[in-house]
Amino acid sequence: MSSTVLYMSMSLDGFIAGPNESPDNGLGDGGYRLHTWVLPDPGEGVNRQVHDEFMATGAVIAGRGTFEPAGGWGGDHHGGVPIYVLSRHPAPDWTADWPLVHYGNDPDAAFAEAKKAAGDANVLVHGAATAQRALAAGLLDELEIHLIPVLLGSGRRLFENLGIGQRQLERIRVLHGEDGVTHLRFRVR
Repeated sequence: MSSTVLYMSMSLDGFIAGPNESPDNGLGDGGYRLHTWVLPDPGEGVNRQVHDEFMATGAVIAGRGTFEPAGGWGGDHHGGVPIYVLSRHPAPDWTADWPLVHYGNDPDAAFAEAKKAAGDANVLVHGAATAQRALAAGLLDELEIHLIPVLLGSGRRLFENLGIGQRQLERIRVLHGEDGVTHLRFRVR
């Protein structure tokens, strides 16, 4: 059965982007450091295993703040899977010729459609705001946090604005990747 899984690189002090985020600086100052374990190439070993897992997902859900600064991944995140973008704004004109991209503001509908499209594969979830909305609505099944051994000091925190009470997690996996990254996987209970 399909699960919705947040895959997110995070600094040890809880940031998923550095300060001064903008459309031209989507990861903020110093934020690229959070992705050096996977970009431009994850290499071999544990990091490759984790990369291959999220690239085997059957659909993607992302927020506009993740999708648009990434250039919409050129209309295809990976393997021709559908991309559901949560946004209060209409799709930008530059996405008009991308049949895989679906904009909407209803998390319940987006998650249901993504799970249906993914079939037996998992759904890859991207973005802090999307993760927060999904957790609050009970739509997120698992979290895969790629913990990076760096302190950014400021920026955007992953769990800053949850707006929910305590949420219990069950640790289901810990993998020690190359370059100091620790991949932590939790099931939302």
